[in-house]
Amino acid sequence: MATSAMSEKRVVLLCGDYAEDYEVMVPFQALLAYGISVDAVCPGKKAGETCRTAIHQLSGHQTYTEIRGHNFTLNASFEDIDHTKYDGLVIAGGRAPEYLAMDAFVLNMVRNFVNSGKPVASICHGQLILAAAGAVGGLKCTGFPAVGPTLIAAGALWIEPDTLAACVVDGNIITAATYIGHPEFIRLFVKALGGTISESNKRILFLCGDYMEDYEVTVPFQSLQALGCHVDAVCPKKKAGDLCPTAVHDFEGDQTYSEKPGHDFTLTANFEDIDASSYDALVIPGGRAPEYLAIDGKVIDIAKHFMESEKPVASICHGQQILAAAGVLKGKKCTAYPAVKLNVVLAGATWLEPEPIDRCFTHGNLVTGAAWPGHPEFISQLMDLLGIKVSF
Repeated sequence: MATSAMSEKRVVLLCGDYAEDYEVMVPFQALLAYGISVDAVCPGKKAGETCRTAIHQLSGHQTYTEIRGHNFTLNASFEDIDHTKYDGLVIAGGRAPEYLAMDAFVLNMVRNFVNSGKPVASICHGQLILAAAGAVGGLKCTGFPAVGPTLIAAGALWIEPDTLAACVVDGNIITAATYIGHPEFIRLFVKALGGTISESNKRILFLCGDYMEDYEVTVPFQSLQALGCHVDAVCPKKKAGDLCPTAVHDFEGDQTYSEKPGHDFTLTANFEDIDASSYDALVIPGGRAPEYLAIDGKVIDIAKHFMESEKPVASICHGQQILAAAGVLKGKKCTAYPAVKLNVVLAGATWLEPEPIDRCFTHGNLVTGAAWPGHPEFISQLMDLLGIKVSF
């Protein structure tokens, strides 16, 4: 990643079993894309082990629903963490904080970060850990509304979130209500680390569809929003405020990926009103949506506009099925999910093997990736094409 050489910042991401899926992966991959080193850890687990995650969302009931999310792979061992070697801490929400708040080693680590004055960013239920660590006394904090009474009892100056995107900063502590607030939450954390974002006044369009891969829409979408880009998501026959169901694709020992239901993704613009010429770049998520989007004439027209105008196009996983159907890959060098190789080669492209699976490639105006583990490179390479920089 071109941006990674610009930063020597290192942060810890505190995870646990049944942490909220987005609240682990979005900051993890966004910060990596910006060139920040992130060590994701969980007490009692080592690098290479996994944490199960939970998908939480409000679905018309009196509280959130929960279903299983992706399996999140840790990249560092909890017992090796020395807070003096890091510049900040991120605490994910979900159900994990309930039990992590009872772990003395977790609380000691959190206190060390807080007392050192380094930025600590906590989201949703993560603030339960801050409360248990005695770190919120006299501080303004927000969080998921249900944690308010606990934070008040711990001496915090509770700020009731006016929306679930609310964020609050007090000293070195950044708190947010839910993953809906990720763009501001991540931007505030980057600022607290001393980062500056330049050339981010870009307009970016996402081509979405039902059962696109959950991570492959939301991670780049919120990562680009956090940089200050204007990002619109559209889907044929749908309008702003409509939902697209997503799919969680993961590898769990079978010969191909498994699928589970993901979050519902809220569209931001009307498909029929889109003027492709008003956008600077196009992003195409993968999942199952591209196989039917590839037979939609207006989707094809949008893809052709961006490629023929030589504007940046970033497509991942099965998204390249749309580009293949649009006839815009001839002469291009690109990768995709391995099972999409046939589409890519028949479309006249030179196939680039995704070894390892997180490898991404840029050829001219086109960025391609094979699967969501490659998001840090995928987003970073799109940033390079757009001229967006995060500097420290």
